Amino acid sequence: MIGFLEELVSYNTSCNQQLIQLFLKEKSKLDENTLNLFSHILNAHHIWNCRILKVQSAFQVWSIHTLEAFERIDLENASMTSEILEAYSLDEIIPYKNSKGDFYESKVQDILFHIMNHSTYHRGQIAFQIRQAGVTPISTDFIWFKR
Repeated sequence: MIGFLEELVSYNTSCNQQLIQLFLKEKSKLDENTLNLFSHILNAHHIWNCRILKVQSAFQVWSIHTLEAFERIDLENASMTSEILEAYSLDEIIPYKNSKGDFYESKVQDILFHIMNHSTYHRGQIAFQIRQAGVTPISTDFIWFKR
């Protein structure tokens, strides 16, 4: 399972980095909401990493980042997740509070899979928004990454 999660982290980072390059190339055509949704992807990844690591998050769920900060934040998120994979058992239970203050417990592997799934979900929304702006979205399908 660790190998698969490591592969998902690589997939997630690859997709995000390609999207960032597309954003930089086509930024004059893109809606602010598209970039805000990408900020949300980065924020959620960071927040979940921090929950596992039991450190204070630097971001809120809907914090807005500049396009210029996207690459750095994404790479920091990937690095933090890689550290988690090295330091934690996938079956370890992590206690945390959600953004509403409700208390939960989840396994590390479930949290990490959620991060990847959440990112994929929102990248699909971003692809739709990009297409609506008249720009051809990149393919972010996992199978494309595997090929």
